[in-house]
Amino acid sequence: MKRIFLICVFYCCSSVLSGQIVKPKDVAKDAGTNTVNGDIRSGINNAADKANNELKGLFKKKKKQEEPVPQAAAPQAPQAANAQAPAANTAEQVKGSGTFKAYSNYDFVPGDKIVFEDNFVDDQDGEFPAHWNLGRGQAVLNKLGDREALLITDGNFAHVSPVIKGAGYLTDTFTIEFDSYTNGGYGPHIFFYDNNNDARQAEHTVAQVNICAGNGWNGVNVVTTDNKTDLTGNYPSEIGGDNYQNKWHHVAIVYRHKQIKVYVDQFRVLTVPGIDIAPKAIDIEGIGSIQNPVVISNFRIANGGGMNMWNKKVTDAKIVTHGINFDIDKATLKPESMGTLNMISKILNDNPDIKYEIDGHTDNSGGMSHNLLLSQQRAEAVKQQLTVMGIDANRLYAKGFGDTKPINENVTIEGRANNRRVEFVKK
Repeated sequence: MKRIFLICVFYCCSSVLSGQIVKPKDVAKDAGTNTVNGDIRSGINNAADKANNELKGLFKKKKKQEEPVPQAAAPQAPQAANAQAPAANTAEQVKGSGTFKAYSNYDFVPGDKIVFEDNFVDDQDGEFPAHWNLGRGQAVLNKLGDREALLITDGNFAHVSPVIKGAGYLTDTFTIEFDSYTNGGYGPHIFFYDNNNDARQAEHTVAQVNICAGNGWNGVNVVTTDNKTDLTGNYPSEIGGDNYQNKWHHVAIVYRHKQIKVYVDQFRVLTVPGIDIAPKAIDIEGIGSIQNPVVISNFRIANGGGMNMWNKKVTDAKIVTHGINFDIDKATLKPESMGTLNMISKILNDNPDIKYEIDGHTDNSGGMSHNLLLSQQRAEAVKQQLTVMGIDANRLYAKGFGDTKPINENVTIEGRANNRRVEFVKK
């Protein structure tokens, strides 16, 4: 089958990729790879000296004055087991947040079971991450602002894929989430495969979801390899054009019952019904350079869930959610949590007799007393946000359990991710 790549929103033909396939375990042995990554780190350090830590000079605008990305955060020492966890959002802070208001109609709900999650906090800056495969090109971890990110810095198309045990890890319903940053280069392209993509055989490519971010493109495109589907949704003005550049954006993708929905930030940008594919695995591709890398962070894949779960959840004695997310080791809600919170709010508004105990759970990272306090503050933050959304506080009870009630083993990244959850238990 002839290999077809979509360079950005509209596709064009390309020859089948050639070149040596590089595996992560071979990266350290490959002199060319080490040289490129060394050059990146060297450039980062030199730029940091000149720019007072303004993102290490990686993103340089062509023919324009250089625009720095957010200030890099200083490393923080791990908290002691008995240290007090950061304060949760106050109702006033949440109510006054324009970002949370912008997400007031957000309806994305992530899958029920996390099969992969990586925020790169366990990896070393300047290296290739341990939980990813490198198929072609070059990629490296660097800290952008306050978060560690994976930068695809060389290749046309370069591609990386998550390391997930077992072939065909996607079910008939799944969700994908990640954060992406661009300074005018290409955005990430998600390739879907109908088999396990370890070998990355071109004939098993069934579709692409292309998050286009620069070079004159302004939207999301979904195209199938057989070209029966080729649909594009443009970004609204709030995030389109220049408003998209030099900012982090949250991307969420749902596949369910032959339908794909793609969200960027608070907006549902594209809905594709009747797409005749059955994806089993993915990888992430793009055209990157040191000056204009393809950037991803906080990557997650989950099976199940995804859309319009309210009717099912009403009858459940306990709702286990993984869509209420917080800053790392904090009780600060992320705005993309509003999809799940809107679902819970709707259940409560439609069923005035229901009361919920909000149970916060953590993984086993950190000390037991710290985790207990953190989980309590996270549960309180959820309660506060729901009251801001109009729910009577007397119908909500917040309780933290720390890491005392795991639902998975705390030995893998996906196991720990599943243990970090918020449960709503009927009273």
